[in-house]
Amino acid sequence: MTLQAKPLHGKVSLVAGGTRGAGRGIAVELAAAGATVYVTGRSTRANRSDMDRPETIEDTAELTTAAGGNGIAVRCDHSDPEQVAALLHRVRSQQGRLDILVNDIWGGDPLTEWDTPFWQLDLTKVRAMWERAVLTHLITSQHALPLLLERPGGLVVEVTDGVGANYRGNLAYDLVKTAVNRLAFAQAEELRPHGLTALAVTPGFLRSEAMLDGFGVTEATWRDAVEQDPNFAASETPRYVGRAVAALAADPQVRRRSGQVLTSWDLAEEYDLYDVDGSRPHWGRHFTDHNLGTPA
Repeated sequence: MTLQAKPLHGKVSLVAGGTRGAGRGIAVELAAAGATVYVTGRSTRANRSDMDRPETIEDTAELTTAAGGNGIAVRCDHSDPEQVAALLHRVRSQQGRLDILVNDIWGGDPLTEWDTPFWQLDLTKVRAMWERAVLTHLITSQHALPLLLERPGGLVVEVTDGVGANYRGNLAYDLVKTAVNRLAFAQAEELRPHGLTALAVTPGFLRSEAMLDGFGVTEATWRDAVEQDPNFAASETPRYVGRAVAALAADPQVRRRSGQVLTSWDLAEEYDLYDVDGSRPHWGRHFTDHNLGTPA
């Protein structure tokens, strides 16, 4: 990719929660568009988080650098305001600017009690999920916004799951994911007079590392899992939503989308994007075509 073809050259981005999944895909694609990318999370080569997954922030940073940007790994527990403040102090001292904030902190997989009625949920887990999946986003935005506000045109992206129209199948999960959508809307309302944009983006059926492991396949053999779940045929890699976020970040008219919840599949059609295998998955159309209703 030539310098002219890297629309985010000179931009500085922070992908909070970039260890794996959508966060990793977004970090790589922001880098491929030329951005410097700070990748944060709790999983490092020295210590795993309680997610107990093998992916690390160092791995993601190396992938971002290999993609053509500059990846910088910083361990940060985004539930700790002091750690987040130190992170943003480092960004300021090293770069002097911040143009793109991506809030993709999650950590809720071990806390989600699927197939459990809400009156039987463990409220300790519900509280922990709220703190990890929502409060962390607010803490990070609060500390990042002073730096973002110093330059017009900044972008805050809240990574969510679903557009919030339908129930997500578990009260705690539904609560935090729809709250993230509302967080994007509320931030947009307050940032609009300052020339900044906030919005939410959801992937479709994401072929994350954990999802592939759950099906017992790899990215190279993922189609074997379609026998277990036919809907997996419409799945997408994390790079797909990453390309959508990079396109939004490079769009000079992105402010028109402020406050909205956008989808990887609609953005792919709008910006003429394809997944890494050359396909263009459309999770929304898959639901309609297979009489599954509408994506949540």
